[in-house]
This record gives sequence, C-alpha cells and structure tokens, in this order.
Amino acid sequence: MNDQVRAPFGDFTTVHPALDVSDRLAGPVADALRDWASREAARSVLYVDTDPAKADTAAFCEAYSVPLDASANCVVVAAKRGGETTLAACLALADTRVNVNTAVRKHLSARKVSFAPVDTAVEETGMEYGGITPLGLPAAWSLLIDAAVVEAPYVLVGSGRRRGKLILPGWALAELPGVSVLTGLAA
Repeated sequence: MNDQVRAPFGDFTTVHPALDVSDRLAGPVADALRDWASREAARSVLYVDTDPAKADTAAFCEAYSVPLDASANCVVVAAKRGGETTLAACLALADTRVNVNTAVRKHLSARKVSFAPVDTAVEETGMEYGGITPLGLPAAWSLLIDAAVVEAPYVLVGSGRRRGKLILPGWALAELPGVSVLTGLAA
C-alpha cells in the first residue's frame, strides 16, 4: 500500500487520490472529478484498485473487509409518466434497498418506476455494469441519495468500471450536480 494514502476502511493493496489516477476511471467519472465545482470534494475522493471479478457488492465486501454499511449501490431507474420515460439514479447503502415504488415514484412524479434495463443504464452512463457510480452521470438526470449515505463518514461507490472503487466522505456526495438528499429513500 502507498504509505502516504490509506483508505478509511477495508483491506486494499493500492490506494491513490482519484484525481491522480483518472486514467483508471470511466471517462465520464474522470471528467466529473476534474470539473467538480467543489474542489474540496474532488480532492477527497480515493481510488482503490480491486479485482473486477469481485465487483458485485457481497463478494466485494467479503473479499476486501468492507462493511455493508460503508458501501453504497447506485441503481438506474426508469420513471414513466404520460408516455415519457425519464432516467434517474438512486444511491443507497448496500445493507438497504431503494424504495422504488413509493419514495422514488413520488419524488419523480412518475406513474410507474422500475429498474432500467442493464443495456440502457450502461449506454446512457458510459460506465460498466457493476461499476455505475453517482459521479459523472448525465447532466439531465436526477440523482436521489438516501440521507444515510450523506451522513456516513466515508462510503465506497463504483469507479465507472468493474475494476476499482472510489471512497469518499458522505458529505461530498451531496455536492454532486442534480442531487436530492431524501430521508427514507431506502430501508
């Protein structure tokens, strides 16, 4: 491990400030970090190198000794109303589930909300399935974050690729564009 940079949790061999290794991130994620209006937030993001075969949450947390309540999952949803479909992203701690049918539907004023098809999520985000992250999402999208994520001292999210993850303070996620922090988004 780099002697100067340490992850606040987990067992990782390689840890770097994410801004220093933007070539390891999906393009939209690297761009979002470079262009983030909150420079303090951008500088707070760490990149940890990980095995892409262990990118799924349960396997990842076990392999790298990461508590589920320190890991967050970003899911892409499709909200439908009046024949129109709008995509959005939701971020919740890994030990909870996003309340799609009530909280998300009401917040997006949709008649129906479902998880977006994988192909759609990957194509629209420019990220790999299993690595989709709230950093670098399309500008027109809403980003709904459960309040528990923002309250966490640090949280682990995807890097836009299956290889590698990002760790950042919960407060920094509230600084992303298009964010709505909601109490009760997940349970």
